[in-house]
Amino acid sequence: MTQDRAIGPVMEVEPRKPKDFGSRKPPGPPLGVPEPVVGNARLAFMMFLAAEAMFFAGLVGAFLVFRLSAEIWPPSFQPRLPVFVTGVNTVILLLSGVTMRLALQAVRRDNPARVIAWLGMTVTLGAVFLLIQGYEWIRLIQFGLTVKSGIYGATFYTLIGCHGLHVLGAVIWLTLVLIGARRGRYSAQSYTGIQICAMYWTFVVALWPILYGLVYLY
Repeated sequence: MTQDRAIGPVMEVEPRKPKDFGSRKPPGPPLGVPEPVVGNARLAFMMFLAAEAMFFAGLVGAFLVFRLSAEIWPPSFQPRLPVFVTGVNTVILLLSGVTMRLALQAVRRDNPARVIAWLGMTVTLGAVFLLIQGYEWIRLIQFGLTVKSGIYGATFYTLIGCHGLHVLGAVIWLTLVLIGARRGRYSAQSYTGIQICAMYWTFVVALWPILYGLVYLY
């Protein structure tokens, strides 16, 4: 007769309860990647403008070295710069900066007619600035102020000429932006092209009073 072995009591294992978060809810999936404060295009262009600012800072520094080391400036045998006419031209360029800002405000308000009008005004004012500058340059050359006429002429045409080339490039860019605005390319939700162009135009406009004061008045 076989003897049954005693088996100890069987322990029941309770199922594991889910983790209690209390009043807090478990974290949900991420809603999306937050948009950057500054767009990639604007950030890249801000770096480009910083390089442009350093470039002009170098030109201004070279001009000041020659200016401060000269006993007589401008030289007595060189023609004087047209201070009054260039002062009026400075006001024209500053007005173009105002119209550019108004164009940017108009596109943010989704007003395409105003955008086209203010951009057209900006292009016109920029072209007038270049025409007056070109006319004054022709007169200065006729009076004997050239690049080869000494440090005075060389620094003038280098510094003012570089700014003029930047304004010319900006006017061409503005013209392309104006053509795009007439074709309905920009809206209140998409106006990066106008915004970046406005940044560049603001840079060349803000730079000019500094150059005018140093080269024409100082």
